[in-house]
Amino acid sequence: MYQSLLKSLNRLNPRAWDFVQLTRMDKPIGIYLLLWPTLWALWIAGEGSPTLANVFIFVTGVVLMRAAGCVINDFADRKVDGHVKRTEQRPLPAGRISSREALVFFATLIGASFLLVLCTNATTIWLSFGGLALAATYPFMKRYTYYPQVVLGAAFSWGMPMAFTAETGNLPAAAWLLYIANLLWTVGYDTYYAMTDRDDDLKIGVKSTAILFGESDRLIIVILQGLALGCLLLAGARFELGLWFHLGLLVAALCFAWEYWYTRERERMACFRAFLHNHWAGLAIFVGIVLDYALR
Repeated sequence: MYQSLLKSLNRLNPRAWDFVQLTRMDKPIGIYLLLWPTLWALWIAGEGSPTLANVFIFVTGVVLMRAAGCVINDFADRKVDGHVKRTEQRPLPAGRISSREALVFFATLIGASFLLVLCTNATTIWLSFGGLALAATYPFMKRYTYYPQVVLGAAFSWGMPMAFTAETGNLPAAAWLLYIANLLWTVGYDTYYAMTDRDDDLKIGVKSTAILFGESDRLIIVILQGLALGCLLLAGARFELGLWFHLGLLVAALCFAWEYWYTRERERMACFRAFLHNHWAGLAIFVGIVLDYALR
């Protein structure tokens, strides 16, 4: 149904469709990968019963900030994407949206997100500036460092401490275990994503962990995923999570094992599907958290 609505929009207003593509609303995988960890933190902070207001604020905020991140990413890459097969037809490199329009749209999305944050509390508002800084600088990191995925992980995880401060008014030390877990997990799955563009990136001089890790890429990814699960186990112990949470982690571990096996030939589309598959790992952990609190 979601895809049908988007196709109808394309037929009715091709110009609007360009902005849908710019924000990747036609490819919601990024929303899922950003949403599940944010909801992990929100559910744990609320001990299984977060306020409906905070659920609305953070779900809507995830959608808006992911859209903003896509816009600023394409703005940063507007002179590069045209040389990459997978991205050459995106609206900015194809000339269907101007740089000025993209920046105005980015500012609008950020403004709408900030209005949501204003409905929380002072600590969360101050934290939001850190999230904005990470989201705005990440797209430029691939020009200067082989670790842009680490910056992305920091940005994708920033909603987690914000969820704790919004829900409880404070930030327990154990919340940073969740943050580190998600950062490690993000570096892992975004390396799979970078592996799909590695040949093109090498030609145009763009840096990534996929290039840095080289032939050890899959091994390092599975190590990062294992470390992420270890941090989640420690966090689960601190927050007294039980059987259902651990079953969720087990399902996530099986997802990671499948991805490792599936990418054994490092075929481009296999790496991309492994990246997409991480959505199910994040969902499994969230379902485990929800059930753990609901069935006590």
